[in-house]
Amino acid sequence: MSSAFGGAHAGELRWGRLLLPWLLRLLLPFLIVATEVAMWVVRPDILSGRNVVNILQQSTYMVVFAAAQMTVMLTRGFDLSLGTAVSAVSVASALVMTGLADSVPMWLDLVLGMGVGLGFGALVGLFNGFFVAWLEIDPFIVTLGSLNICLGIATTISGGTPVFNVPVPFSALLATGTVLDIPVSIIWAGLLCVALHFVLNWTVFGRALYIIGSNPRAAHLAGLPEKRFLTVAYVVCSMLTAFGALMLTARSGSGEPTLGGSLMLESIAAAVIGGVSLQGGTGGILQVILGAVFVTVISNNMDLLQVSGYIQEIVVGAVIVAAIFIDRLRLTRT
Repeated sequence: MSSAFGGAHAGELRWGRLLLPWLLRLLLPFLIVATEVAMWVVRPDILSGRNVVNILQQSTYMVVFAAAQMTVMLTRGFDLSLGTAVSAVSVASALVMTGLADSVPMWLDLVLGMGVGLGFGALVGLFNGFFVAWLEIDPFIVTLGSLNICLGIATTISGGTPVFNVPVPFSALLATGTVLDIPVSIIWAGLLCVALHFVLNWTVFGRALYIIGSNPRAAHLAGLPEKRFLTVAYVVCSMLTAFGALMLTARSGSGEPTLGGSLMLESIAAAVIGGVSLQGGTGGILQVILGAVFVTVISNNMDLLQVSGYIQEIVVGAVIVAAIFIDRLRLTRT
């Protein structure tokens, strides 16, 4: 009798472990829909075509930043410097474009400005990757240091004030333009996501990130160049961050030394909500997109309800804690 009961109990546990991952995957789309339906009761205009497009456009930036965090979170790391790196890239690229606007052709001005921004991102990634991978310093300490370095650079070169008069073609290229009535920001984010999905799932580098994050010892025994791949992961993270910063600069029309704001926390929240584990080795771009949309929906709804910015920070913090709880639940039950 007891053996039969034990067998039935074991069967229930097995079914629970099989079903829980699928339930957690369905939870996020359900929350997005439920949140919008609840808001529709209060504000019927929430589901207007204009607002839906606005949410999608706002989501594109968070998608890029959450994807950037994902590349290093897969290896059990994260990037605390993301927000201030966004500010530094924004200011540096804007200064180059406004400074050269009258002396070089427009196409060259844009290439140089974007090149400086992406180059700065690559340097930040190399800095973080070198200290994390080769000197084996904790990612928290390294990226906390680069956070302050980027903040200092952004405020120093800008004088603490915005850099105005970013070229209009630059804004049209990355933010305000459309292709077949589709906003270019959505197109750029989509292309980046497709590329990253391919890299993570169909290249040796991408698969190695999952192995390094889930089982570092297995990665070492398999002869993977862990340090090199880890360094490249941080470079990819920072270059995605830099591109997202260029997109935000194009949208705002100016280089902002405070553009990063709370992006660091929000990007980590979006990634964790999207199923990227803080313990490494788990996550995918499709769910991260949903996580970014969810964070954007929450922020957009609070803006429409005119919720205080301080309260919004509390809500973001609560969302992060809830996401970490779900992450732990997923790890302990699967």
